[in-house]
Amino acid sequence: MGQQEKVSTSLAGAVSEDISASLAAVDAELDRRYPGDPGTRQPVHTVYVPGNAFDAGTVRSWGDQALAALDEHAPDPASFAAALGLSESLAEDVYGRVRAKLEREPIEDLRVDFEDGYAGRDEDQDAARAARLISEAYAGGTAAPYMGIRMKCMESAVRDRGIRTTDVFLTGLLEHGGLPDGLVLTLPKVTFPEQVTAFVRLLEAFEKAHGLDAGRLGFEIQIETSQAILAADGTAAVARMIGAAEGRATGLHYGTFDYSACLGVSAAYQASDHPAADHAKAIMQVAAAGTGVRVSDGSTNVLPVGTTPHVHEAWRLHYGLTRRALARAYYQGWDMHPGHIPTRYAAVFAFYREGFEAAAKRLSAYANHTGGDVMDEPATAKALSSYLLRGIDCGALDTAEVDALTGMNRSDLDRFAAPRRGDLTSAGDR
Repeated sequence: MGQQEKVSTSLAGAVSEDISASLAAVDAELDRRYPGDPGTRQPVHTVYVPGNAFDAGTVRSWGDQALAALDEHAPDPASFAAALGLSESLAEDVYGRVRAKLEREPIEDLRVDFEDGYAGRDEDQDAARAARLISEAYAGGTAAPYMGIRMKCMESAVRDRGIRTTDVFLTGLLEHGGLPDGLVLTLPKVTFPEQVTAFVRLLEAFEKAHGLDAGRLGFEIQIETSQAILAADGTAAVARMIGAAEGRATGLHYGTFDYSACLGVSAAYQASDHPAADHAKAIMQVAAAGTGVRVSDGSTNVLPVGTTPHVHEAWRLHYGLTRRALARAYYQGWDMHPGHIPTRYAAVFAFYREGFEAAAKRLSAYANHTGGDVMDEPATAKALSSYLLRGIDCGALDTAEVDALTGMNRSDLDRFAAPRRGDLTSAGDR
């Protein structure tokens, strides 16, 4: 060991104490506003089914229709890969995983829709039926991992109806066994933060009425208006909406077509890759970063139906949009038709399969301090482990193969993916 250096300081300990005291409120605000990712599974998509059309067989029906589309339009790995432009090396693995997913878990997140997609005549009955069917699905093991409703918004013309449907649905869940862990509520067409506050008050009242834990009910905020992105005073309203949710917001969901129409984008150009969409989602992403609120992309309205050439064209579009979103860290999107879910899973699986080996080796090198051709920092290690966990959760990666390349089990990956706040800063110069 070399000679020990003399260590001298010039400042009294009281200086550090005074600085810490002056920043105590800021420290508390950081912890409150930016708790970090919750570490729970995020579904890769949300499927919307009209409340009048939803039934006990919906989840299985979507899977069967998706499998039938593959059988008709891409009956083997080569034809599917050719339709999408998948590499030959990935074709068989991705195709097999897609079929297995459609058989095992065709939908990851389902929203029974009582807003734009609803065409029923008795909303009370349809909401009560949705509560019963969802409760039965969870009890019987046939539910999607996440399920819930999209009610009408907090605008005056439909506010009472939205409040009543929410009440009927939630009351029905309690009558049929309780609130499932995968319950998700979606509040659409939010324009002002005060509308978010109003919905929080509604959920608080319901919790109090039934003796539920405060904060038990969370919800997603749907961004479908320009005012949700840029308020009249020039501020980012979406950031204020997260605060107005008082910790209950779980997601920000981009509404492709309502938002595009709000800005006057012609129908032919309304798409999730339009510059207006990119701007809105970038603002949403920055507003949500670190808050634990997750961002979801929107959908395409080009349906894969009809002749095989048309189906392949629609598949290529959907596959490309999904891959584009994943590269921009939008890990969730909407799917509007059973024919969309084969390409949703193909895009997601290819994204994780392509990057798996490099990510695993980089994380292993970081964890074991063995170096490599990339010098990573704690924040990147967090991103690498999150990437691997997302791949495992959706079925793109197997736990055993991740363990084999990283030397880490699930709890190890969780630790890297959700470090304490100080871990990302104090460990930066390892």
